[in-house]
Amino acid sequence: MLVSKIKRALTAGAGVTALLSATTASAEYGLNLTEGVTPISQGAYDMHMLILWVCVAIGVVVFGAMFISIIKHRKSKGAQPAQFHESTAVEIVWTIVPFIILVSMAIPATKALVAMEDTSNSDLSIKVTGYQWKWGYDYMDEDGVSFISSLTTPREQIYNEQDKGEHYLLEVDNPLVVPVNKKVRLLVTSNDVIHAWWVPELGMKKDAIPGFINEMWFTIDKEGTYRGQCAELCGKDHGFMPIVVVAKNEADYQQWVSEQKGAKAADEAAAGREWTMAELMERGEKAYNASCAACHQANGEGVPGAFPPVKGGPIATGPKAQHLDIVMNGKAGTAMAAFAGQLSDVDLAAVVTYERNAWGNDKGDLVQPSEVKAAR
Repeated sequence: MLVSKIKRALTAGAGVTALLSATTASAEYGLNLTEGVTPISQGAYDMHMLILWVCVAIGVVVFGAMFISIIKHRKSKGAQPAQFHESTAVEIVWTIVPFIILVSMAIPATKALVAMEDTSNSDLSIKVTGYQWKWGYDYMDEDGVSFISSLTTPREQIYNEQDKGEHYLLEVDNPLVVPVNKKVRLLVTSNDVIHAWWVPELGMKKDAIPGFINEMWFTIDKEGTYRGQCAELCGKDHGFMPIVVVAKNEADYQQWVSEQKGAKAADEAAAGREWTMAELMERGEKAYNASCAACHQANGEGVPGAFPPVKGGPIATGPKAQHLDIVMNGKAGTAMAAFAGQLSDVDLAAVVTYERNAWGNDKGDLVQPSEVKAAR
């Protein structure tokens, strides 16, 4: 008997210890909306908390009344059922009170929704174009600033469980850079299928739909790096389409704009000279890994039944003009996208040259940027 009591006591003690441990763990674990770094995200958080506490108050009142009724007005104490049929007072109360509650939530919610759609008086406008599986950014107020943003983590690192960084699926080569405390308007569209531009800390998400332009805006009040990704199932590599937004102070932002314009001018100047095979192969490998490897694989072997191989394929080993044409203009009815609007003359020349001379293709010919310019 004594042994049995001791066992029960030990079991109870273990249970209390486990409960305390779980309570401590839950205290360290938060599950809530992020407050974000924009007025929209903060407004959404405030609305969430307001409605949460309204619901808590309603729950306390309703369940409190229910438990009091069960305990104090039970049959064993001789309580008799109350009659509320055709009571004007009760009808008025349970109509007016919910109405007041709903209005108290609807007014701030409406203000928040109206603010979300107000893209007027923006300081900076950026066109965002979704591609499979990368983003294109065109700064409409900064002539010459435009680029493609792609995932930079190598595929072998993605699939290697022992070699992953903290943001291995959220690293890009060219982040979207914006100034803090400025109203930034995004014009969101797509070049192929439906995508969705989403950065949680900015508090908004917009679909990128081919042939349509959706608008959204944000004002970031804190310098930093904010990460998101495509929130629409847009194809087999949907999970490899990240978004990185870097918010800089005004001076650093203007310096970045100057650097982008300088790089653009240098690229245009470089397109006017003759490139060597070595130069084109080096740049072409980078362009291929950023824009082509997602479909045709890093080894050029493609995906059987989905994406044809470049290694030994009829395009890369066929006529050079035909190869350049399909890379620039794509192929209707297939997943082959047009890259004329995504890549510069130098990158187009480099990637075609690389494809014709990598993985044993060894065609020996090269494409100059001047040939790409003439083909546009």
